[in-house]
This record gives sequence, C-alpha cells and structure tokens, in this order.
Amino acid sequence: MTIVPASATLKAVLAAYGISPVSIHRVDSGLINQTYHVTDDKGIVRILQAVNAMHPPATNLDIDLVTRHLENAGLLTPRLLPDRQGQVFRQQDDQVWRVFSHIEGKVHSRLEQPDMAGAAGRMLGRVHAALALIDIKLRSERPASHDLPRHARHLAETLERRRDHARFTAVRPLAETLLAQLDALPTLPPVAPRLVHGDPKISNFIFADDGHEAHCMVDFDTLNKMPVYLEIGDALRSWCNPAGEDTAAGVFAMAPCRAALDGYARTAGALLTEEEWQGIPLATLTIHLELAARFCADALNEDYFSWDASNFASHSEHSETRARGQLSAADSLRQQLTVLEATVTEAFTRWKPRG
Repeated sequence: MTIVPASATLKAVLAAYGISPVSIHRVDSGLINQTYHVTDDKGIVRILQAVNAMHPPATNLDIDLVTRHLENAGLLTPRLLPDRQGQVFRQQDDQVWRVFSHIEGKVHSRLEQPDMAGAAGRMLGRVHAALALIDIKLRSERPASHDLPRHARHLAETLERRRDHARFTAVRPLAETLLAQLDALPTLPPVAPRLVHGDPKISNFIFADDGHEAHCMVDFDTLNKMPVYLEIGDALRSWCNPAGEDTAAGVFAMAPCRAALDGYARTAGALLTEEEWQGIPLATLTIHLELAARFCADALNEDYFSWDASNFASHSEHSETRARGQLSAADSLRQQLTVLEATVTEAFTRWKPRG
C-alpha cells in the first residue's frame, strides 16, 4: 500500500461520510476499482473505493441487499456504510464512491499453500449455500460475465480491427491459437443459473493470518446469475495456478484443486445437482481459455485491465503475458483432465447427504 495525500476530492467524500482521516493508503493491487484504506482520528479503519464506471450505481444497492442477507445468515461480510444522508454510495466529481467496513485479515494475490484452497472452498460453499436461500432480481443485471461466444467474437474482431497495433505481429499467433482452441471446446451441459459472487479469485477472500481459514469474501460488484460450475471453474482457475497471473508459465496444480473441491463439497455439496458438479472439469478448462482470450484482446485494445508499469514495458506486454499464462495453465489442465474428473466425483459423492 502507498500513502497518499488527502486531495480535495478525497476530503469531500470522507466528509460526506463523517470521517476525519488521519492516514490514507492506496491499495496497489486490484484490476478494476481504486481502493483506499482510511484510518480516522479514532483509529477506526474503513475501506474507501472509487468505483469503476463499468459498474452502474445500482450495483451498490444489490451489494447492500446481498451482504445484509449474508450477515443475517451468520457469515462475516464487509458492509456498505451510509453517508450522512443515509445513502450507501455517493457521486463526487463525476465519480461514484462508497465506503465499506474493514475486516482484519490477509489478502493474497495467489495461493501460497494447499490449506488456503481448502479454506477458500469452504467459504465459497457457505456463500453459495446462503445465496441459494434468497430469490432476488438484481437491479444492475449485466451481460453474463462468462459468455464464451461473446469473448471469442470480441477477440476475432479485435484481431481484424487492430492490425495497426505496434505489437500485432507478436500477438497474432497467440490469438489465432486461442480462437482455434475455443472453437474446439465441447459444449457445457445446460443447468439452471444460480445467484453467485461472480469473481471468486483468491484475492477476493480475506484469510486468517495462518491461511488455514477464510474469514469472508469481498468485492461483490460481479454478483450475477450463472451456471454454478462456471463460478467453481473460475475459482479453480485462480486458486490452482501457483505461478500467478503475471507470468507466461502458468500451471494447474492438483493438490490445491483437491483441497478446494473437498472444502466446497463439505459446505455446499448437498446444494449442487449431479449435472452441476459433473460440469466442473470442462467449465474449469473453458474459463482458462476464456480469460486467455480476454487478456489477448486487451493486449491489442489496451483498454480494460490495469497493468504493472514497474514490471512490464507496456500495457500490451502485460496483457499478452497474462494471456500466455492462462493458455499454459489450460494446457497443463488438459493433460490432467481425467484426474480432475475423478477428483470431482470423489469429493461430491463423499459429501452428498445419506438416505
């Protein structure tokens, strides 16, 4: 985190919430929203966010409703705090801002031990089980985040449109490989959508200091309804690549995968139908390739994901590296697909209700 001065805008936003800041630290991680840790004159820490314009303001109303439900269900969750007018978000200088309660713990950009995957799996299962008890129409319903035809089409259109990009020659072979692999993927089985978190990457969990338990999930901007195997596949994609997303040498590791599936099945195994859990292996491969396509398109468009200027020469280079890493992890997973299928079956048959 980086200490930042209280700009006029920050002062105005915090004043609207009745917060007198003593220190403001900008969180340097995160791809979408800009996040700050703010400590006030009483030593209370809160989370201030400038919300990316891709998220409509009504998203915050959905977050407020869902986190209230999670809290009532006994889960620890960050809560949106009201400003002096009782609103859970506010607009300041053409920017939407919000303040969350702070939850102590550690956030990790990648999995550091298999126990963390088990802990994250148990927490994701608890969240899914709680969300299954409410039936709401999201105010900020958005296009499905996992829409393989849309992402493939976007990559193909980008490849055609951005021929003038300085790195087109470097990116084109990767894009063509991805498009061929996306086209060859089998179709996922049809199942009813469920309300899910939408972005269960490992950095959206807060862990105990030792990593053996997950306190909660954070960042509910991506709340959506989708086949649950896509959510679980996205989780495994994030949790089971010890190399992380910022290297071209991605792998899929089975040890954290087993721990994650066992943890999830313990807390939500009874929730899923057999069709849902049998779809997890193919969904996991699909999500790897889908994200690779999104990163690859961004390597030419340079307009979506944030990038690390301290380690990469350009936005394009960073996104290309991420795309190659996801493709590498997908290749690693494909070689272990039968093992993953057996692991899924073992976990969900072990924890299914008796009788």
